[in-house]
Amino acid sequence: MATVTLRYWAAAKDAAGVAEQVVTADTLAGALALAGSAAARTRLAPVLERSSFLIDGAQVGRRAAESVHLADGAVIEVLPPFAGG
Repeated sequence: MATVTLRYWAAAKDAAGVAEQVVTADTLAGALALAGSAAARTRLAPVLERSSFLIDGAQVGRRAAESVHLADGAVIEVLPPFAGG
């Protein structure tokens, strides 16, 4: 298992209730399943569905979250859609 940091931006930060969180997971899907506090997960889930992700600065793109393996110490940027382009 890798210890990784989730960094939330804009609407994701508001929904998660925190700016960042450290979780332990092997894949992006595993990390996203742990995203946010238990109380915030209901608000955060729809934001995550619309978000894009960077892992250590590299775009995840359209790869399935289950297929994206994480290295220990990775930083996952959670980027919801931004208005204005």
